[in-house]
This record gives sequence, structure tokens and C-alpha cells, in this order.
Amino acid sequence: MKTTLKLTLLGAVIVGLAACGNETTTKKDNDSDADKAPAFASTYQPLPSETTLITNARIYDGIGGFIENGSVLITDGRITAIGTDIDGGNADVTVDAKGRYVTPGIIDIHSHLGNYPSPGIRAHSDGNEVTSPVTSEVDAEHGVWPQDPGFDEALAGGTTTLHVLPGSANLFGGRGVTLRNVPARTVQGMKFPDAPDTLKMACGENPKRVYGNKGGPGSRMGNVAGYRKNWIKATEYKEKRDKGGDGFKRDLQLETLADVIDGKILVQMHCYRADEMAQIIDIAKEFDYKVTTFHHAIESYKIADLLKENDVCSAMWADWYGFKAEAYDTIRENVPFVHAAGACAMIHSDDAYGIQRLNQEVAKAWSDGNRAGLDISRADAWMWLTSNPAKALGIDDETGSLEVGKRADIVLWNAEPFSTYARPETVMIDGAVVLDRNSGLKPKSDFRLGQPGPLSFGNAAGGN
Repeated sequence: MKTTLKLTLLGAVIVGLAACGNETTTKKDNDSDADKAPAFASTYQPLPSETTLITNARIYDGIGGFIENGSVLITDGRITAIGTDIDGGNADVTVDAKGRYVTPGIIDIHSHLGNYPSPGIRAHSDGNEVTSPVTSEVDAEHGVWPQDPGFDEALAGGTTTLHVLPGSANLFGGRGVTLRNVPARTVQGMKFPDAPDTLKMACGENPKRVYGNKGGPGSRMGNVAGYRKNWIKATEYKEKRDKGGDGFKRDLQLETLADVIDGKILVQMHCYRADEMAQIIDIAKEFDYKVTTFHHAIESYKIADLLKENDVCSAMWADWYGFKAEAYDTIRENVPFVHAAGACAMIHSDDAYGIQRLNQEVAKAWSDGNRAGLDISRADAWMWLTSNPAKALGIDDETGSLEVGKRADIVLWNAEPFSTYARPETVMIDGAVVLDRNSGLKPKSDFRLGQPGPLSFGNAAGGN
């Protein structure tokens, strides 16, 4: 049994970036022929990994469990055993965690990396299709720049999966995409295999501010009327599509909404105020679709029971609020109060810097809740970063927790991850080491090649 940690990423990345022959050629699906491959299909392939046994670790499993002096066995990129008495068998690599902490990789359900990449210049701004209040035909993945250095920095904070959404200017803003945080030449090479598409929608101030002088909507009344008019169109379109026939013609805008009604696409809804969220739930019932998650939901604590009753998740910040009127009335205990009510709560970033320190956001929310009298364990709170966002993205059968059969998306922390001083020491995706602070292993975007200045950890290039 080998006792050293082999680092496989660098060679694999070089091969991945240089090779041209092993990516599946994608083709645009211009008709509804079910026999054709889906457009822009995922070409993601896990990096090579070794059978690895992690021992002597303090483990948060991401579903509320904590294991002292625990072990995790990884085989073929999947977790094959977890507990305190694990037989490593013929593991190629053994990692003695020596009391360090092990968690599932972080999942950020609300990111704009790639669509608003670094450097943040107008030429790179591809996150909002601000041409109509209804742009459900656009897709965030078609604006993602895979070379965004922000992906590397998010990885250094322990983010292994992220959900990239279009911006929030529109009533129907377009489709979102779930990505693995791995180097790739194309966005298809990052796409989480079989992850459901999502639809970004927006409530409140943004649509009426952007379109108030461009034909509307100019009020919250106009927003709701806009939702309903387009759901009516989508319902009629779905009926025609389901009947088929020679007279049927595809409409990409309505196709997205029809797929929502069919349950194939998950609604991710930007909505701050409690009263608006309640109205949106009513609209969803009227047109027989489901809202999966409210994002930026700073008033969720006011309707936590309603969210639980309707099985709607809330993605929230720990303490970011007050930057506009609808973002005013939150409390620092928002996340823990929603959790304590039995609803699905999670932390999100919506920020290229915040995504690098999401463990600190959870720590803040957890401590605020417990100071308010709740008794939430750290193990339960870690669900806000992993299993709950995985559920809200429809990928919880694959990742988000350390359970047998799940992808081995794992972070080894150099300290208790609720500490300000904690940093991911080693990050694995599908069991492959993609970042290791001790050796300096870290992906480097092509954009950074040849750039002046140091590029290692803790430098002026924006490291975590």
C-alpha cells in the first residue's frame, strides 16, 4: 500500500487541454426528432483517479452526520465505504488526515462565473440578455467562458460544483447550467452529466426597473401579468407540441416554459420579498408547474411554513442585504430560521468573491441562529452548502453528501471549516485530486498563462 498522495491533475489537465480527439462532437438539434442526440450534450469525463483511503478524519457527511476519527474509501471515483472501521483493501493511496476535517465538496447554486468572468470588463459581460422581459430561449451555457480564472479561485475555496444562471433583468431570463469545476476547453466539458436544465425567473424591482421605460413591465402588477400571459402561451404551445403533426413548429422561447410544465426544467426564481414569493407559488399552482428554489430570498423567514408546505427551497445570503428596497427586511437568522421550520435552506454566493469563502457564510448563519436560541449542529448546517443545493439542482443522487455510491467530491480542510482560518487543503472531484496546497497543485486558466506576476496560492492574482 502506498502512503503518499499522488497528484494526478496536472498531467490530466495538460492532456485534456491539448487533446482534440476524445471529445464528443455536438450538433445542434434543429428539430424535435427524439432519435437525435440532445443539443450541446455534456462531454464531461472524470479525471483519472486512484483507489484512495482517507483515514483519521473528522467528517461532516453533508446530511447531518459527524464522524470522529473516520475514514472514506474511494474507488473508481465513487465513495465505496465511509465510517470508523473501513478496510482499505488494496488502496493505491492512503491519506492520513490526522484529525483534519473532511466534507463533501461545496455546491454553489447561484453563480455567474464564466458569464461575468474576471477581468470584469464590458466585453466579457454575457450574463443578461437585456432585450426583452421574456428571453427564455437563451441559455447561460452559451455565454460561459471556460477560461474564467474565477473557476480556479472558487475551487480553492472548496467549490466542486456550481450552477451558472443568467442574470435577473427579465421575467423569464433563460436557462441555467450546472457545471463541474474542472478545467475544460468547452463548456460542454464542464457540464454535469444528466443534470436537469433550469429556468431563471425574476420578481420585483429588476424587471420593472429595466423595462419600465421600454414597454413594460413597469410595476409588480405588470410583472405578474407578464408571467401569466406567457404561461398561457406555454400551455397552448405544449398542447400543440404533444399532439405533434406536420403543422407543429418549434419555438425556443415557449419550449423552455413547456418543459417547465412537463417537469423537465427546474425553476430557479430570483425573489426577495415574502409576499411576492407567496404570489409566485399561487401562479405555479394556477399553471401546474413547480418553483424549485427562491434565490436571494431574504424574507423567507416570514413564510418558512409556506415554503415547507410547498416543498420550495430558499437560497439565501448569511448577512448581505439592504442594497435596495426589496433587499431591506432580512434578519441574520434567516437561513437558520428557515431550516428550523423544516424547509430546505441553503447558502448561495451570486458573487465571484463570495464563492471563494462559502464556508464562512455558513459559519456566520449557523452562529447567528444558535445565538437566537436555535440548537443547530454544525453537521446539520453543512447541509446548507452541499446536500440541499444538490437537491435543488436535481443532482442529489450523484453528489452533495459523503455516502456510498456518490461521486467522490471531497474537501480536506486544514482546520475546523467553520473557522475563519480554515482553508481547503486538498480538493477532489470524482476522486481525482484537483487542488493541493502542500504541493501547490492548482488549475491555471489559459488566460493566466504568460501573465506577469506570481500565480501560486496567496498572491496578488486574487487567490483565496
